[in-house]
Amino acid sequence: MEHLVNSKVKQIEISGIRKFFNMVADYKDVISLTIGQPDFATPQHVKEAGIRAIEENYTTYTHNAGIYELREAACQFMNDKYDLTYSPDHEVIVTVGASQAIDCTFRTLLEEGSEVILPSPVYPGYEPLIKLAGGIPIYVDTTKNQFKLTAELLKPYLTDKTRCIVLPYPSNPTGVTLDAHELKEIADLVRGRNLFILSDEIYSELVYGKKHTSIANFLREQTIVINGLSKSHSMTGWRVGLLFAPEVVSKHLLKVHQYNVSCATSVAQKAAIEALTVGKDDADVMKKSYEERLNYVYQRLINMGFDVVKPDGAFYLFPSIKKFKQTSFDFALSLVKNAGVALVPGSAFSEYGEGYVRLSYAVSMEQLIEAMDRIEKYIQQIS
Repeated sequence: MEHLVNSKVKQIEISGIRKFFNMVADYKDVISLTIGQPDFATPQHVKEAGIRAIEENYTTYTHNAGIYELREAACQFMNDKYDLTYSPDHEVIVTVGASQAIDCTFRTLLEEGSEVILPSPVYPGYEPLIKLAGGIPIYVDTTKNQFKLTAELLKPYLTDKTRCIVLPYPSNPTGVTLDAHELKEIADLVRGRNLFILSDEIYSELVYGKKHTSIANFLREQTIVINGLSKSHSMTGWRVGLLFAPEVVSKHLLKVHQYNVSCATSVAQKAAIEALTVGKDDADVMKKSYEERLNYVYQRLINMGFDVVKPDGAFYLFPSIKKFKQTSFDFALSLVKNAGVALVPGSAFSEYGEGYVRLSYAVSMEQLIEAMDRIEKYIQQIS
């Protein structure tokens, strides 16, 4: 009966990140630096807000776009943090994580044959959703440009079929982000064209040494901003995403969202209000710890001889393993078997990720020290 399955669904695959994670799960004494999940607990005051919501029986449907108080808090948060102004009435939707917001965006914007530009290496969650919506992913190789999609790189890929450009910065898997000048150049290039930018800013609160800037500051009318609380407040399992867009498109995004999930979870929404108001700076403590880990791991990798771009956001490093003359999959599997450390093969992040591995430093410093010691010993052996 498999012939009855939608052909587009049959053509997509499980994420390469999860594939590798599942494959090495049964190995003993392995330090896993694979999954992009904060190692901090959800802040206590946020958990208590969720508990109160349950105790007060706040367990019914909410407005499709989300609790109004939460939409107000979300708009205020964006204004305070990033100087962006959105209306809680018509320009923000609370989604079931950023993933559902991305899905809603592609299904709202794309027609059969629409092209979506992706800077690569890139998070593997975009391509399947683009294809399911009838779109065609167009990859831009950023490996020779410090993993940055600039206006100069982007320009040759723009066509009459381009409907969307994805700007996932800070980036998963590279940790690189774009500065205000680079974003403004992209905004100037695409202003007035018949396309939207999907700006995935889920790591916006984890930017080191500078303030996060959104391309919506320069091109609000053509930008859909996606954010959420998974990374900033260590709330991955609460599934709270935030979708900001001009009313001309948000009213259509809301229709897709409504028929997809009705609304985000009421209890999680109540906790999110607490996170975005009382806890609006909760990420600062986590960010300080992540930056310390980044500096440690980066220096260890450099000392081992790895070629690696130092990131300025998220919690990933993306070192090159090309000099070892192995595929990224073979290198990662050998590292698990012989050193007891799991990294994600770069090939999980499109063909342009081949020759790299992704390392997540969202684990304790103790684990990172041991992992770096094991990797160093392994590199000495194979060199």
